[in-house]
Amino acid sequence: MRTSNHLIGLLNFLTFLLSIPILGGGIWLSSRANNTDCMKFLQWPLIIIGVAIMVISLAGFAGACYRNTFLMWFYLWAMFFVIAALVGFVIFAYAVTDKGSGRAMPNRVYLDYYLQDYSGWLEERVSDDSYWRKISSCVRDSKECAKMGRNIGGVPESADLFYRRKLSPIESGCCKPPTECDYVYVNETVWTTGNGMVGSNSDCYSWSNDQGQLCYSCNSCKAGVLASLKKSWRKVSVINIVILIILVIVYVVACAAFRNNRRIDNDEAYGETRMTKSQPSRIQF
Repeated sequence: MRTSNHLIGLLNFLTFLLSIPILGGGIWLSSRANNTDCMKFLQWPLIIIGVAIMVISLAGFAGACYRNTFLMWFYLWAMFFVIAALVGFVIFAYAVTDKGSGRAMPNRVYLDYYLQDYSGWLEERVSDDSYWRKISSCVRDSKECAKMGRNIGGVPESADLFYRRKLSPIESGCCKPPTECDYVYVNETVWTTGNGMVGSNSDCYSWSNDQGQLCYSCNSCKAGVLASLKKSWRKVSVINIVILIILVIVYVVACAAFRNNRRIDNDEAYGETRMTKSQPSRIQF
């Protein structure tokens, strides 16, 4: 029985350690939100799951150490719901980031992003005016566009060098006009109409050389935010899948160990009863 208790205690300690990368993934998404896409509501499911696993593991560890049946039942049931929630989160994360990606442009290394390539709950959430005002403000405050500047000998890099750069979705979607608008490059965040002609894309008319405006009101900026979210969520989901597999294995072993504990307790109680019956008191009156 002690071996089973030690095993359960060890498994709970391992699940406690597993909660750390889950919690770290939520915090990482939070830092990404603060610096780029500002979607603060998206990291909370991970943080909540991470904290839940941490608390439940401590309860299971205490239950194993002190042989507290209530804590062990609480651990097993609570961990079941956490695993179910983690499965749901992974499925949800892949479902809402299933569609959309950047488009390759002629003579460009970077990709352009179009809002019509995305759809579903996440796209509707980002495109919602009330949310987009907060997101675009946060993207603007992050200074991502200002960080794009490169000078060579005190002069902004040439258009040819810029076209060969690999830009992030935020930089491509929010900090420059779409390629199809045929603006003329001056520097990373200043473009002119050249011959005065622009494309039919509405973003072509939303672009502004005002460094406080740029393309923050463009659909391409919203698409860039969605592409950034997709990349971040997919990275976190891969980690979550690995953790989920480990949690399921730990949970199955913990259930087996707990059943073994129960069986030993029942055998001991049954054995004591039989011993009492088979060896009645020898004191006679």
